[in-house]
Amino acid sequence: MSIPPPAFSDVAKASNDLINRDFYHIAAADLEVKSKAPNGVIFNVKGKSSHEGSTTGSIEGKYVNAPSGLTVTQAWTTTNVLNTKVELDNQIAKGMKAEVAADFVPSSKDVGAKLNLTFKQPNFHARAFFDLMKGPTANIDAVLGREGFLVGAEAGYDVQKAAITRYAAAVGYSVPQYSAAITASNNLSVFSAAYYHKVNSEVEAGAKATWDSKGSNNVGLEVAGKWRRDPTSFAKAKVNDRGIASLAYNVLLRSGVTVGAGISLDTQKLHESAHKVGTHFEFNG
Repeated sequence: MSIPPPAFSDVAKASNDLINRDFYHIAAADLEVKSKAPNGVIFNVKGKSSHEGSTTGSIEGKYVNAPSGLTVTQAWTTTNVLNTKVELDNQIAKGMKAEVAADFVPSSKDVGAKLNLTFKQPNFHARAFFDLMKGPTANIDAVLGREGFLVGAEAGYDVQKAAITRYAAAVGYSVPQYSAAITASNNLSVFSAAYYHKVNSEVEAGAKATWDSKGSNNVGLEVAGKWRRDPTSFAKAKVNDRGIASLAYNVLLRSGVTVGAGISLDTQKLHESAHKVGTHFEFNG
């Protein structure tokens, strides 16, 4: 049976996740606490301390009613923004998910509202994002897939200006063992090629090259690898064309407790204070 292809933003997901996720040097410290109440409400508290010294965080509650396809999420951030999201899945039509998201800033009384629609069918995945308060604007993307081959496009539209504001395209090939994708974003001016390979159950490798046709003639390159030491821990490493090398290690200490540590080194400035170290703590109750 055919399954829906990935969303347009996920055409190169395997390589992007390998290169970008679980590298903990980005923040000096990162904390996440998840718990589930007896009535099924899921709570998620996040906190992050940046290398510049600022601290941000949020508390979120999520209620899921699976039989009706209804999900309600409410969050409050340390910047005093209230975010509310209501999702309805597979009720309007089979394969369609509707989402209404609103944010409110009590201090300034600013209000934002968005309507997001997702429609998935075998070999087809389409999304539409409408910002109802700004413009209004619409961003629409779609992906067709067959036997691992993917082709997709994205476009942005400003209703007031009656003009297309952005467009992008992507092609790719994805199977469980490996994937490759070429994307053209920023109105077909920024090109990237990404590759991912699951070598075996323990080792993964990937790379991404990016070229901005409106910028310099240089091509940005990132290469990353992941080694799963055992079912409870893994290590990751990556390096880019500017000589920035990053290392990360993640381990499940006990059920519900995960710790991660990471470091980023500027190999061209080893004797300078251009390096970053970060930690990540995650608790699941």
